Amino acid sequence: MTSAPSDPLKAVACLIVSAFLFSIMGVCIRYASHSVDNSTVVFFRNFVGLFIFIPMLIQKGPSFFKTEKLWMHLWRSIVGLSAMYGFFYAIAHLKLSNAMVFTYSSPIFIPLIAWLFLKERITKSMLIAAAIGLTGVLCVAKPDSGMFNSISLIGLSASFLAAMAFVTVRALTDTEPVERIVFYFCVFGSLVSAIPMFWLIRPYHWHELAFLVGAGLLANISQIFMSKAYSLAPAGQIGPVNYVAIIFAGIWGYLFWGELPDHTSLIGFTLIFTSILLCNPVVLSKLKIKKYF
Repeated sequence: MTSAPSDPLKAVACLIVSAFLFSIMGVCIRYASHSVDNSTVVFFRNFVGLFIFIPMLIQKGPSFFKTEKLWMHLWRSIVGLSAMYGFFYAIAHLKLSNAMVFTYSSPIFIPLIAWLFLKERITKSMLIAAAIGLTGVLCVAKPDSGMFNSISLIGLSASFLAAMAFVTVRALTDTEPVERIVFYFCVFGSLVSAIPMFWLIRPYHWHELAFLVGAGLLANISQIFMSKAYSLAPAGQIGPVNYVAIIFAGIWGYLFWGELPDHTSLIGFTLIFTSILLCNPVVLSKLKIKKYF
């Protein structure tokens, strides 16, 4: 198996764009979940993504989607879809920032999973960066008693499953283009999520469809950027960059729900950015600020 090309700075940029789009998706899901069940939200998120690939199918033909890694795509879809159910459920029942905490705690697990399954080297700096990032996330979200209830356990389980999905994406990118990875995730995700959604299907209002379709488009474009990021750098090396989504969630919280960051949140923002920089010495070198760390 050949090693995937490495461009950490570009990988970080792609992951930041992915986190930005994903945070907007969270807003759409929160509004949609006011009247739409979780199974339907998950189905639309996957099914809408299939339409993105129609122009690509016409341009490149079906041969572009031929793969020898079908079982790995299936595994990535199973763990990713399971994480999605948990994450969307958390968004519907917890504060948006709290839900983002659980989802973006996945970098805590990524270095360990990457070391176990991909034999990627795990360094002390990676562990320190992940710990600092998690501390920052907790400062921003300030989880209350919800941290210890059943909904939060679902969120934490989704975080672990998401980490497994990210690491699987890294393994797939050794031989698979990112568009193919996202395509198969949408296909398998649509087929599986259609089963529980079938029993709850009903006519939907226009505003519900707008949020559902918007969430699906944003999520799949975000997935493309995320897959590209993990094709450019090791999963354990860039994972903490995901924490920037918490900052975006804080911005949307202010704009849509009037939430203002306090001093603890500002400290959390600082820790998150520190974690992002510490996670990759190459990025620090290119940004010419390595000497400060």
